[in-house]
Amino acid sequence: MKDLTNGSIVSHILAMAPPIMAGMISIMVCQLVDLYFVSGLGDAAVAGVAAAGNAGFLVNGLMQVLGVGTVALIAHAVGRKDRPDANLIFNQAIALSALFGLLTLVAGAALSRAYMRSIAADQATIEAGTTYLLWFMPALALQFATQVMGSALRATGIVRPSMLVQALAVAINIALAPVLITGWGTGHALGVAGAGLASSIAVAIGALMLLVYFRKVERYVAFNPAQWRPQPRHLKRILNVGLPAGGEFAMMFIFMAVVYYVLRDFGAAAQAGFGIGQRVLGLINMPALAVGLAAGPIAGQNVGAANAGRVRETFVKAALIVTIVMAGFMILAQVKPELLLAGFSNDRETMEIAYLFLRIISLNMVAQGLIFTCSSMFQALGNTKPVLLSSATRVFTYSLPAIWLSTRPDFRMEYVWYLSVAATTLQAGLSLWLLRREFRKRFALPSKEKVAEQVASEPVTPPARAPA
Repeated sequence: MKDLTNGSIVSHILAMAPPIMAGMISIMVCQLVDLYFVSGLGDAAVAGVAAAGNAGFLVNGLMQVLGVGTVALIAHAVGRKDRPDANLIFNQAIALSALFGLLTLVAGAALSRAYMRSIAADQATIEAGTTYLLWFMPALALQFATQVMGSALRATGIVRPSMLVQALAVAINIALAPVLITGWGTGHALGVAGAGLASSIAVAIGALMLLVYFRKVERYVAFNPAQWRPQPRHLKRILNVGLPAGGEFAMMFIFMAVVYYVLRDFGAAAQAGFGIGQRVLGLINMPALAVGLAAGPIAGQNVGAANAGRVRETFVKAALIVTIVMAGFMILAQVKPELLLAGFSNDRETMEIAYLFLRIISLNMVAQGLIFTCSSMFQALGNTKPVLLSSATRVFTYSLPAIWLSTRPDFRMEYVWYLSVAATTLQAGLSLWLLRREFRKRFALPSKEKVAEQVASEPVTPPARAPA
């Protein structure tokens, strides 16, 4: 366990963010490698895998319910020096992860084809996306347990083990992808099914490695089967923090589904170009997200320790770091987008759409980084309802106009990107205002009048008489 209630906040952020970012980048690289090998199967396969991957936003919403609740409550317990409560929350979250994983497998088997039919541009894309989802669902189901274990470690200030496990699992995925997708060395190409299977095998190995780490190395929080029996009061604590944060990812799922819906009349190339651009954009966002995820446990432990000054300082310094990093990526995307998108497709039309997408959407990179930072701070405070409110605002200010514009005879796909920039900027402004309001509610200093009233109301103890 690492005490984050003392020491330099910037040093804590810079120590935790790189391993977090390395783990996330390794996962994103794995997805990009899948797209790279799938691209050889044609635009329909790329569009199908990219569109099917959007279902991951919905499942990630459930993962965030567990991850955010686990990080916030364990970090608070660490700040209070309450180890028994940290262990109880961890084990209750593990029990929930088993339930959510089972629900994911059932829902994936029942709804994958219906989902793809609702957003895909043609039958070939529907088939490719459905096949990929069915083979990818075991990976999503297992990630609930890995999410809880990684979140528990992050709440205690430990991030390196999760990063190393993720990196090794991704290396396995990358090694398996060409073998299973294109049949390298075996002659048995599984196509898009191979992409999903490679991910499922890699995640299973990663989950096993984390389990071994907890059994052999980790000491602050540990598996305790006696605490796996559901305890409603503590499950409610996790869900009260986690559900609104999970709703944020559900909003992102709706947002992305609307994008695919309004683009489907432009054909598979448009959806493929957007899919490639979106994956690369996700990679660009990783540094900002990593800083936000590092700031969360720092602020969370200080919330538990009732140290308001360090909570505010954590936000200010994290926001400054994120702004500098994202401004640099925005400039690069404006000047040389081809450096970020090279090698993902040989189709000229697909890549032109990806270039257009990245140039326009990069205008909201700074705003997106601030949204990440605000979201992590709300999680640290244990109140994620404002995050859901700001996300819902973005969805409604984007989705309704986008659908209306798509019905216009002069509709062009770049309208979708400009509308997204406007909606994201609005969300960033709303998030900052809501966070400022939350800080005032949580850490308000008493006014001079209230202090005077409190002093006046206190009984005055007469001074003791001196002995004769």
